[in-house]
Amino acid sequence: MPPRPWPVTVAAPAAIELEGLTRRYGERVALAGVTLALPAGATLVVFGPNGAGKSTLLRILATLLRQHAGTARVLGHALPDEGWAVRGQVGLLGHEPLVYRDLTARENLRFHARLHGVDLERVEELLDRVGLARRADDKVHTYSRGMVQRLAVARAVLHDPAVLLLDEPRASLDPAGAELVEPLIGAAGGRTRVITSHDPAGGLAEADIALGLRAGRPALLAPAGEVDSAEIGALYR
Repeated sequence: MPPRPWPVTVAAPAAIELEGLTRRYGERVALAGVTLALPAGATLVVFGPNGAGKSTLLRILATLLRQHAGTARVLGHALPDEGWAVRGQVGLLGHEPLVYRDLTARENLRFHARLHGVDLERVEELLDRVGLARRADDKVHTYSRGMVQRLAVARAVLHDPAVLLLDEPRASLDPAGAELVEPLIGAAGGRTRVITSHDPAGGLAEADIALGLRAGRPALLAPAGEVDSAEIGALYR
């Protein structure tokens, strides 16, 4: 039996509100009818097979894509019309790290610091926290995939965003690297988070609400504590 959607009641003010969110690529539907509310400071984990619409959802919330139908509000601002008010308050960590490989790590973070009006002391702090201080003046193209991912984490949190959008954030990290970035992107940071994951146990453990997508459509929506791994597994069959 396929998983069924459940309503999720949100008492606290919502940081993210979606109603009937729909996005297409040509004739292919990438998202259809996604409706939910995520309280400020809470974590939403999004499950689903490749092509289910997880990354599309993050890109809409990051103001990189426009929906074709439905509404989306982030921190009280309607997208896409008020995207300008959202961009400085959202940090995106996608499959693509969004760093310049011909620049050094320090140059990358200083570039983004100037865009966001962030003090350069913050750059040095983050280089140290993600374990890149000693390699900060090496070009990024000399880095391992895990090092690039740690730099991408530093870029995503550089401007201290209220909302973090994390697309399988630990996929390229070894245990030591994951431990380094955990204080920056983990639940203890207090930020509102939307995380995509293929790890049922790990994803549910750090989330407040779980959303399951299949072919762009919501197949499951429930408090994470009421979902088990078998229900997540059903999304992939």
